[in-house]
Amino acid sequence: MDGLAHTAVSAAPPNVPVASIYEAVSQQFGLRGTYSALVSERDQNFLLQTTDGDQYVVKISSPAEAKIVSDFQIAALRHLEKYDNVRVPRVIRTLDGRLFGSVPDDGKTYRLRLTNYLAGDLLASLPLDRELMHDFGSKLASLDTGLERFCHEGELPVILWDLQRAGELRALLNHIDDATFRAQVTSVIDDFETLVAPRLSTLRVQVIHGDANPENVLIEPGSRRVSGFIDFGDMIRAPLVFDVAIAAAYLRAEDTAPLRLIVPFVAGYCSVQPLEPVELSLLFDLVRARLATTITLLHWRLCARDKDDPYRQKTLDREAGASAFLAALDRLGRTAFLDELGQALRR
Repeated sequence: MDGLAHTAVSAAPPNVPVASIYEAVSQQFGLRGTYSALVSERDQNFLLQTTDGDQYVVKISSPAEAKIVSDFQIAALRHLEKYDNVRVPRVIRTLDGRLFGSVPDDGKTYRLRLTNYLAGDLLASLPLDRELMHDFGSKLASLDTGLERFCHEGELPVILWDLQRAGELRALLNHIDDATFRAQVTSVIDDFETLVAPRLSTLRVQVIHGDANPENVLIEPGSRRVSGFIDFGDMIRAPLVFDVAIAAAYLRAEDTAPLRLIVPFVAGYCSVQPLEPVELSLLFDLVRARLATTITLLHWRLCARDKDDPYRQKTLDREAGASAFLAALDRLGRTAFLDELGQALRR
């Protein structure tokens, strides 16, 4: 396992005092107000409510993250500003026009970034149905279309969540103490290395969001329509179909119909950005690879993070169903998965 990838996730987020952040944001961005902590895997994040009622997300970057990576994320958000059909956070400049500031603490200087706060309900908070899933798929495709021609020198960050690194999960399997879960993940890695890895070079590649899970998808209140995407911290240049597989891995319907939500989601995506036959043929194993990554990193994090770590607990709560859904997909099987998906796309 790459040391950089391991360090980026295992390192504790910055813990800069709020008073220091308040002073830095006040001086460099001219914004004052109240700060509420937001749970994050790698960064230290806050919701800033200003005295005049505006809201912003304040991000203090992890020292384990290279500056070029945050430059990449900033550049991507600015690139997407030109697309009216894709709503993403807008980068807030400092008073002197810079795209980021800085905040000192305990002899270190941390990169400080601000975006506006996008209001809306999280997809994770709502009951899911076929119509909403179709809209989700089409909006993710619109986002990917907006990123299609975007390039940046920081577009290849070292991220443990990158499905291109799925084979490297073997180095962490010893952290899965449940024999059944460990066998599940081992089988997925075997299939990935045999069936997916040899074909990666044949897939369309571009910058993707990389983590369109329901906690990062916004819904317009009262409309049940996707209104935007947040949290671009796992953005990377990778096969386009990865974005579909990652999102689909979180659409976990009941065991009797495990594809009930995935099918309309993929159909919605293909209505805007049709997937090629080779991409569709790998989707079953890519969804399983994301679930295996979730399971492995969850168990590894139990050892790498303190018991009172808020992101650790949030992940435990959110990802409890990953193993059960992986088992449901395994029972369904690759052939039935592809047949059901193919029939729906031909309608």
